[in-house]
Amino acid sequence: MLYWIAEHLGFPGLLNLLRYQSTRTGGAVATALLIGLIIGPRFIGWLRVRQGKGQPIRADGPQTHLAKRGTPTMGGLMILTSMGLAILMWMDLSNPYVWACLFVTLGFGAIGFMDDYDKVRKASSAGVSGRTRLLLEFAIAGIAATIIMSQNGPHLYLPFTDRFYLDLGWFFPVFAAFTIVAFGNAVNLTDGLDGLATMPVIIASVAFMLIVYLAGNVKFANYLGIPHVPGAGELAIFCGAIVGAGLAFLWFNAPPAAVFMGDTGSLALGGALGTIAVVAHHEIVLGIIGGLFVVEALSVIIQVFFYKRTGKRVFRMAPIHHHFEQLGWAEATVVIRFWIIAFVLALAGLSTLKLR
Repeated sequence: MLYWIAEHLGFPGLLNLLRYQSTRTGGAVATALLIGLIIGPRFIGWLRVRQGKGQPIRADGPQTHLAKRGTPTMGGLMILTSMGLAILMWMDLSNPYVWACLFVTLGFGAIGFMDDYDKVRKASSAGVSGRTRLLLEFAIAGIAATIIMSQNGPHLYLPFTDRFYLDLGWFFPVFAAFTIVAFGNAVNLTDGLDGLATMPVIIASVAFMLIVYLAGNVKFANYLGIPHVPGAGELAIFCGAIVGAGLAFLWFNAPPAAVFMGDTGSLALGGALGTIAVVAHHEIVLGIIGGLFVVEALSVIIQVFFYKRTGKRVFRMAPIHHHFEQLGWAEATVVIRFWIIAFVLALAGLSTLKLR
């Protein structure tokens, strides 16, 4: 919005300043952080009054989690509010990638909200059926993937190669939609401990902030041998808004959490990162940078697969962060060690930019 105002209402000094994506990225981080910190206390108080007993706690979960009863959920609404206002303020809204990412973020956030609302209303951890959720997610992701394909082609680029790609043709929207939905649900599964999902999302957002900036700059892209995607650099501001909103939420989500993110936030943030990776043609690198989320999702898949066929469990409890709790790790220990893993994986993912 500020970019549009400067361009159309004749503020040349401001326009020159806002032409720099780094300036607007910093502005988005600061704006989302400030808005989140300001609205947080009142927002949490409103959620506590509206929800009463708060988020239902899994009956089969770790017994230590029973102490969290009464903690309100749907904190993702706070993230989406601060993030959305920062995006509208600092981004170039004529960029189609901005709207593709916003469409997925808000769409997945709405699905998560329905799930959270259903859980609170029924006082059950079940929520909306998995089949309904997946159908809605694939519909939203498919539309966004088609928009992205129309802008930068149906190509899957492979890391560690010099812009070598596979032309997926009309299979690309299917692959891209799967990437977006899978990552959205992987982040959702990771959100099981106070602060566990928030910081890895922030770390992954910082990594993709750099990736989309480099991909959007023809000189840097040619030097590094990565695909050049005109307009992708604008999504660095989007990543900045995620970072600012995530930091503000972490202020209130730090143990002991005053509010839970809920599916409203985790689905939206995961879907946003998946969409950004698709735009930048770094879907495989997303699996490295977001490796922690991938492992969390795989632990659930493996657990369900083996239990249905053998009646035995591979892990003491899934997702895998609960497995380590059952081994005797304190919740804070699990969270901080997983943060460290997320940071290391982000560095590994960024290393693919030069190892070609």
